[in-house]
Amino acid sequence: LWGAILTATGAELGNQDRPSAEAVGRAVTAGTAALQRLGKCRLGDKTMYDALEPFAVALNDNIAHGQDLASAWSEAADVCTKKAIATADLVPRLGRARPLAERSVGTVDAGATSMALCMRAIGKVLA
Repeated sequence: LWGAILTATGAELGNQDRPSAEAVGRAVTAGTAALQRLGKCRLGDKTMYDALEPFAVALNDNIAHGQDLASAWSEAADVCTKKAIATADLVPRLGRARPLAERSVGTVDAGATSMALCMRAIGKVLA
């Protein structure tokens, strides 16, 4: 899944020029779409998509409202972290936690947590 996200993101960004904030937003959206296609996931499934999709929306909204990439990313990473933490309230419908069903309630999704940690780390680099 991570490979699909990174491949789609990289394909959208290319490697010829320094990407604009808008190009980065489109690339993150492409990565999010790749995760959804491959994982067949949707919001509420208790997967990394529950953190990545809101991150992508927030990032693109922040950029559209004129924020520079570093600020837009940082604020979107906050959203990503909050959404990852919120997966603790979900019953998994997909992924490795699915067999645990209700027993996983109260525990955050590992994929969503790793996504939030990665987005936060990238934000620090951009800052």
